[in-house]
Amino acid sequence: MLQFITHQTDKYDTIRSARVALEGGCKWIQLRMKNAPKTEIFKTGFVLQELCYKYGATLIIDDEVQICKDLNSDGVHLGKNDMDPEEARKILGNTKVIGGTANTFEDIVTLVNKGVDYIGLGPFRFTTTKDNLSPILGIEGYRNIIDKCRKQGINIPIVAIGGITKFDIPYLMEAGVSGIALSSTILASVDPIENTKEIIDIVNSSDKIKENAEINNRG
Repeated sequence: MLQFITHQTDKYDTIRSARVALEGGCKWIQLRMKNAPKTEIFKTGFVLQELCYKYGATLIIDDEVQICKDLNSDGVHLGKNDMDPEEARKILGNTKVIGGTANTFEDIVTLVNKGVDYIGLGPFRFTTTKDNLSPILGIEGYRNIIDKCRKQGINIPIVAIGGITKFDIPYLMEAGVSGIALSSTILASVDPIENTKEIIDIVNSSDKIKENAEINNRG
């Protein structure tokens, strides 16, 4: 699974950034507009809601639980300093997706106990798209954390995030993640639409290899 996190550049505004990802086949968009006024986030979310509906994609709102509810979007992603997931669940109900950001195994345990639906685990490496970056994990960090999850019977979907390139994807999928979240890697390419298609192919083929390996290990 590929998640695209909206990002504004000199070439692409927030809505256009999401559009190129959708045109490339991405089915999961996270609207992330740090420090923007809530009115602007709502207006942008309203447009993206229609766009995602057109492409059959999921729209997740970063941080803003009330905006998610007002837009009737598919769900919300909560950072470590955002609303508590249990409080968000009271507001959004059981039909909405709630994701949470984690940097350690202990973070994951806490979020699982609070009822989140998926984990955004990172950062993989340094990225300029996020302030106050947590410690870098690298491939070994993902392997160690996911191994701990398996030993504890934690099977929640884990999405890798933070400075990931398409060349990193097979290694991250092999480490056991369920999906990849990207932003600049897509928008900085010469042809973002074709690049998105290529990345989705890499994710899907890596996922198939991982599934086959798991079946062989069980056998």
